[in-house]
Amino acid sequence: MRIVQGTLVGTGLRVALCVARFNSLVTERLERGAVEALLRHGVAESDIAIYRCAGAFELGPLVRRVAQSGRHDAVVALGAVLRGGTPHFDYVAQACTSSLREVAMSAPCAVSFGVLTCDDLEQAVDRAGGKAGNKGEEAALAALEQATLFRAIGEGA
Repeated sequence: MRIVQGTLVGTGLRVALCVARFNSLVTERLERGAVEALLRHGVAESDIAIYRCAGAFELGPLVRRVAQSGRHDAVVALGAVLRGGTPHFDYVAQACTSSLREVAMSAPCAVSFGVLTCDDLEQAVDRAGGKAGNKGEEAALAALEQATLFRAIGEGA
């Protein structure tokens, strides 16, 4: 039996972070967690690119273009959608999730999902470096694992 799996060794990988500016109190923390995780796992600072867009709704089109550019082994989507008093949350969260799922299925590189969908700001902060860890870090590590798995498959593992 042969088992093929990715690793968390990022040496030589080029990683893009696509970060929504809306809810920046949260997304800046997600970005910081992702960058720290990538550096800790061997990705060179010069191999990390950060692309910023307006909000979570705009992440899908940005991630698609960045992934299709061929410049990166992995793309990490980072954003935060907070529930409010209108159905806007549902529309944005669904559109963001659907577009990123579609991109991930067809992208020539690894794509990971680090978009928080939370009931309130406190819950989001807890998941962006607070009591619940940093989901930006987790998304970056998932991207490394997937990128190294794709690389292993491409090398005929």
